[in-house]
Amino acid sequence: MPDEAAALQVPIERVTSRIYLLRGEKVLFDFDLAELYGVETKTLNRAVQRNLERFPTDFMFQLTREEVMGLKYQIGTSNGGRGGRRKLPYAFTEQGVAMLSSVLRSPRAVQVNIAIMRAFVQLRQMIASHGDLARKLKALERKYDDQFKVVFDAINALMTESEAAIEKHGRKIGFGQPAADKA
Repeated sequence: MPDEAAALQVPIERVTSRIYLLRGEKVLFDFDLAELYGVETKTLNRAVQRNLERFPTDFMFQLTREEVMGLKYQIGTSNGGRGGRRKLPYAFTEQGVAMLSSVLRSPRAVQVNIAIMRAFVQLRQMIASHGDLARKLKALERKYDDQFKVVFDAINALMTESEAAIEKHGRKIGFGQPAADKA
């Protein structure tokens, strides 16, 4: 049995590359899920339609035509007029994917759901670490802004002294024509 489970495992990278941000939610599309589960998209959608009460709108939603057109440019989905999809695809949130495990009960579905849940956890951890990094960067900026303020103040003081010297002596320091010869 452990050999079967190992053979059915899905690499997390294969899942994370298929998670998209749509309508402010991290989602997986029905066609990607179907491929991961090893079934046809229509089979997956048929199983969902038979259990529609398990999939409220915060678990699953159907894409609009505009969203589908955007997807065609981003990930290269097929054209509807040439043997492609006739219906708009569905997007499943993390909760929707978890609910799929109660609808699809094959050994592969179990392994795919485990991989998907791990991928969502990994994404949450990455987002949290980026947030921590951003906070640390802001703290460093505040700390070093005070130290660099001294440097910038010194540079500004030198610049204003240079301008004062020009006004006092009537010419810039360095090579060039004396101020009296310019007239």
